[in-house]
Amino acid sequence: MPALAQPQGVNKAGLQSGQINLSSAVLILAPGMTGPELKASDMLLDEVEKRSWVRWPIVKLLPKSGSKGILLGQRKSLIKSFPALAEKLKATGTEKAEGYRIVTLESGLVVVAGNDARGVLFGAGKLLQMMDYARNAVSLPNMVDLSTSPKYALRGHQLGYRPKTNTNDGMSVSMWEQYIRDLVIFGTNAIELIPPISDDALDSPHFPLDPQKMMVEMSRLCKEYGIECWVWYPAMAANYADPVTLNKELKEWGDVLRQLPRVDAVFVPGGDPGHTAPKVFFPMLEKQTAQLKKLHPGATMWMSPQGFNEEWMNDFFSIMNTQPTWLEGIVFGPQQRISLQELRAKVPKRYKMRFYPDITHSLGAQYPVPDWDFAYVTTLQREPINPRPLDQAAIFKSVQPYAEYGFLTYSEGLNDDVNKIIWSGLGWDPNTNVSDILREYGRYFIGTKVGESFGNGLMNLERNWRGLLENNQGVQTTLAQFQELEKNATPQMLQNWRFQEALYRAYYDATDRTRLIYETAQEKKAMEYLAQARTAGSAAAIKNAEAALVKPDVMPWADTRARVFELAEALFQSTHMQLSVAKYQAIAIGRGANLDLIDYPFNSAVWLRKRFAEITALSNENDRLKKIDELVNWANPGQGGFYDDLGRPGSQPHLVAGTAYNDDPAFLKAPYAGVGGSRLQPRVSSATFAATLHDYPLEMFYPNLDKAAHYRLRIIYGTEAAASVKLTANDKIEIQSMRPKPMDNIPVEFDIPAEATSGGTLKLKWEKPAGSGGSGRGVQVSEVWLMRVP
Repeated sequence: MPALAQPQGVNKAGLQSGQINLSSAVLILAPGMTGPELKASDMLLDEVEKRSWVRWPIVKLLPKSGSKGILLGQRKSLIKSFPALAEKLKATGTEKAEGYRIVTLESGLVVVAGNDARGVLFGAGKLLQMMDYARNAVSLPNMVDLSTSPKYALRGHQLGYRPKTNTNDGMSVSMWEQYIRDLVIFGTNAIELIPPISDDALDSPHFPLDPQKMMVEMSRLCKEYGIECWVWYPAMAANYADPVTLNKELKEWGDVLRQLPRVDAVFVPGGDPGHTAPKVFFPMLEKQTAQLKKLHPGATMWMSPQGFNEEWMNDFFSIMNTQPTWLEGIVFGPQQRISLQELRAKVPKRYKMRFYPDITHSLGAQYPVPDWDFAYVTTLQREPINPRPLDQAAIFKSVQPYAEYGFLTYSEGLNDDVNKIIWSGLGWDPNTNVSDILREYGRYFIGTKVGESFGNGLMNLERNWRGLLENNQGVQTTLAQFQELEKNATPQMLQNWRFQEALYRAYYDATDRTRLIYETAQEKKAMEYLAQARTAGSAAAIKNAEAALVKPDVMPWADTRARVFELAEALFQSTHMQLSVAKYQAIAIGRGANLDLIDYPFNSAVWLRKRFAEITALSNENDRLKKIDELVNWANPGQGGFYDDLGRPGSQPHLVAGTAYNDDPAFLKAPYAGVGGSRLQPRVSSATFAATLHDYPLEMFYPNLDKAAHYRLRIIYGTEAAASVKLTANDKIEIQSMRPKPMDNIPVEFDIPAEATSGGTLKLKWEKPAGSGGSGRGVQVSEVWLMRVP
């Protein structure tokens, strides 16, 4: 992981007006600094030097008037050692824990005064963000007086060193220190580690160090920087009611935890992974807590009801109402049946509430990308590089207020780096504009001169994912903006992994769009040939259609595609990011290895070729023509009928919408678009679907029907998750009894009783068995035809 922002040109002309020249400044430290405070001073000196080649000397005395200096320490210590600062550093009402004040004085001093040791750390981090850097030059605005403290006590991120992550398993101790430092600079005060044995492989070809030893090193870094060290510890044994199993687990957990220099809390998820009933789970946790207190006396125990079904949730609330004293708090994470607001209302107030938001996954997740285009879903998949500043802000503002203690996010690597910084920034001040966070991100990590342009580019990468890709002309504009940055980039910028990540996404998105437009046009042309079958004959029509679907010799997207491969190699070299299973030994394609999917077909060519083979094998021309007609008129429901492509936004007029995204970003009470069935490679329309979670039904509504007509229903179910489903009309007429849905993308048909449409309207409702646990997925419907029966 190379140094982040680098000096960007020689500053010969001096500084901009209104800037304090700190190029020749000295650093004065408050006497008696603790280890974490000294670490803050090291961080300040190191990061300034990386960006400017300037390293400030440390001195004990204040410089003469007019000379520049940075004074760093706790506010009380600074006032005691330098009484002349007492008036300037008097209390302002923001002296909460971890807060700080940065003020520039007429004498030429810049004072960074922390309310406590962490305040010194975060004050140094904020100063690093505020300064401008050039080669042999450092400056700061000359009118600074900032007093601030964080809104939330916990602002952290999970940093798992395990094979399942797309990058983390290749990171060395020095890379981890740099990354933890980067997060601290933007206000992070906790990280969460994962033990060597979890729901993962035991080894990775990318490991530079044994997992237990790396866990010790990362805990040591937490101790040195004075931030919290949490441990996510899944309970995966089959039977904790068995004394032998329980004692074995106690020993294994103890052997891991006693080696760690610092542990502040242990979080044990109730599921994902793990599957232990609350009545057994809680006694096990109580014993683990007693052991934890012996090993780390100040550490606390937390748990989550993830994956619990309705029965287990009821048991969970009953146990919580007994108010076990050994439990510190509850965590709200993925795969929970109820909202955080509901959970907070039902859990006794004595227990702290922590949010565990999934910021790393874009699909099949707690917070999927809304209405994500099929092309992105099938290529970028579940763990792409995913800057989502606006979505993260919406999630934060909708959900976080109900977890008053704070958050520690769920992450699987560096793909969600921007999202981590967004959460840390909002966790400090929820009123911060995400555009300001992105600008500071760009200024600090990429470079002073290009910070705003880079931040805008990150925002545009999220906008690339809005709406139908074929209509989103902004994708090419975003690429052009990044290409301009790329053209003028220094060699250091080109080696910067954060710059490489943004370029990778910009080039990948543009490749997807160009190819999507081309392949969509190919399928349209093929269907035009098939429509001529009754005049040209089936053989000629199929031959022409097959020719229309052939991959071109010269791909219009070849240049951007080639650059994607170059950037994938660059990211492997800079961060060990594994964007391919074959090339970089990623653990699985779905774990961020989207380079392997860059050529996945965007049209229905594979499905059509199978149908062509079946049609050609028929002996009768009339039969062949009939089958071709079915292909041509696939989406035609006939006169007086209706067709919905439920997985395609804008083509689902009868789908009943639920709660608005900003109010329900987890889609707990609203349908969402998904994709499944890639193993079968069906028609695109059959691969996509609308879905709902847990007990929330999927509904369609048809107004203005012919009251005297008879209707027949045709359905293709989504195949991403198996489930039993029931279909009713108007909440009372059973159309399909509760049974496993088909998983083969083959249509099923039902007659609609006349009484269901006699009022001129029809409501369809799909449900799965109430009270189930796990991910909650299963009700998934791809295509629906409501056909008028002649």
